[in-house]
Amino acid sequence: MATVQGELIKNLTSKESVPHNKISIVGSGSVGMACAISILMRGLSDELALVDVNEGRLKGETMDLQHGSLFVKMPKVISSKDYQVTANSNLVIITAGVRQKKGETRLDLVQRNLAIFKLMISDIMTHSPNCKMIIVSNPVDILTYVTWKLSGIPQNRVIGSGCNLDTARFRYLIGQKLSIHAGSCLGWVLGEHGDSGVPVWSSVRSEAAAIWTPPVSGT
Repeated sequence: MATVQGELIKNLTSKESVPHNKISIVGSGSVGMACAISILMRGLSDELALVDVNEGRLKGETMDLQHGSLFVKMPKVISSKDYQVTANSNLVIITAGVRQKKGETRLDLVQRNLAIFKLMISDIMTHSPNCKMIIVSNPVDILTYVTWKLSGIPQNRVIGSGCNLDTARFRYLIGQKLSIHAGSCLGWVLGEHGDSGVPVWSSVRSEAAAIWTPPVSGT
């Protein structure tokens, strides 16, 4: 039997649906916001969630993104220090962690970031058990492995940024030296992200300029 309230109050809009492509970013620092802006400019998601323990900074960064919606195809942007805001994420990008101190190596960061990751990964998996994760926090190689072990999800759902940044810098410097666009250069940095990364000179190629590489021994 219909009630008076039910007859008088009608929903003019449909109920909010679960987003089909939700991306969450943990950490609203420089790297996290660079990721957020790139995602928004490319229109990669229909909902973007930001998480950070620094509520003041988080609020400011979120408002900047929301106010810029005039210029991009803006999805729903939400934020909170509570990981519940990340619920039903397809992808979670982790950029949070303690900063590297002067004279401290990336490996020295392990113990300090490990405690943070134990809490972080648990909260993420509680709200988005089927998500994929991209790890950007340093030391990225170790923390990617730690994330995989803590989350218990298949290894193909945990991806580290690895030497992608090193490789981008490598290609840029090659292009700068040859006075050509970095996009015309190929070359890879392999190994661990950081001081021990190895630029593989034998992988260097360019469609726009001739590059000499030393011959392989024995040829």
